[in-house]
Amino acid sequence: MLILGIETSCDETGVALYDSDRGIVAHEVYSQVEIHAEYGGVVPELASRDHIRKTLPLIRQTLAAASVALTDLDAIAYTAGPGLVGALLVGTSVARSLAFALDVPALPVHHMEGHLLSPLLDDNPAPMPFLALLVSGGHTMLVDVRGIGQYTILGESLDDAAGEAFDKAAKMLGLGYPGGPAIERLAEEGKPGRFRFPRPMTNRPGLDFSFSGLKTFTLNTVEAHRNEPGAGADIAHAFVDAVVDTFVIKCTRALKQTGLKALVVSGGVSANKQLRAGLATMADKLGVTVHYPRFEFCTDNGAMIAYAGYCRLQGGAGAPLGYNVRARWPIDELAAPDPIDR
Repeated sequence: MLILGIETSCDETGVALYDSDRGIVAHEVYSQVEIHAEYGGVVPELASRDHIRKTLPLIRQTLAAASVALTDLDAIAYTAGPGLVGALLVGTSVARSLAFALDVPALPVHHMEGHLLSPLLDDNPAPMPFLALLVSGGHTMLVDVRGIGQYTILGESLDDAAGEAFDKAAKMLGLGYPGGPAIERLAEEGKPGRFRFPRPMTNRPGLDFSFSGLKTFTLNTVEAHRNEPGAGADIAHAFVDAVVDTFVIKCTRALKQTGLKALVVSGGVSANKQLRAGLATMADKLGVTVHYPRFEFCTDNGAMIAYAGYCRLQGGAGAPLGYNVRARWPIDELAAPDPIDR
């Protein structure tokens, strides 16, 4: 079974082919970082227009790389939300049109379900049930995963997601966009111990997150030490330490609460080396395993959408001729795959 996956939820155009026997056989991602960098963040209209330019060429490129034709496809999966509405509509309209023309199922995929399932593409995937930490530019949440579509949100960010906090802290330090990789590199040059930032919401029960106070603390520290040599790197180090410690504390709490023995971490922030090191130490102490997507699948990509679509198709899911996209779409509203008349 061969599934085409199309991802256009924000500022990456991703296309991939998933074969049920061979796994991912081809994938392509085009990043819009250069387009949005001069604005310091994603401009929705520019994102939508660039998806229009790139989606069809990337589909042709991906098919050519796998030496398959459109007529070889058994289904087409696409991101239906959450995300930027204009960007979502580009991938959705292309996918639905192709599916109609080829008379194959169209599979609307939840963007965060794609991230959640992406580590299962690994050669040694996490066994279900597991705890998932989803950390991306727009979302931060802890999810109890019992099966495909069986998701319970245990905690989530009450304000900015971790990725947004990284971007804003990087901007305070005069770094480029996207901020996550930039602040990670600068933090590696910093000295530990010079600054200590708060670990937000860790001194109270619960599994929710909040990064607004940490951003304010970072801004105040930057302003107070702006002209001091090496202060930027030391601030970056303290900021990353605070975020990592917060995740370690919350994941420890969630694993003990649920009794789960496997942790899946996905989304763009999952590529952060300091976060991986902190969670590795935690896992050793608790006797649990930690699983990540391949680095190339940490950020938005078509592979995770193709695979999530395949998982849904296995349950008989499809989509009616009409379609809709959702800017907001809580992941716990998803149900286990259930047949829908196409």
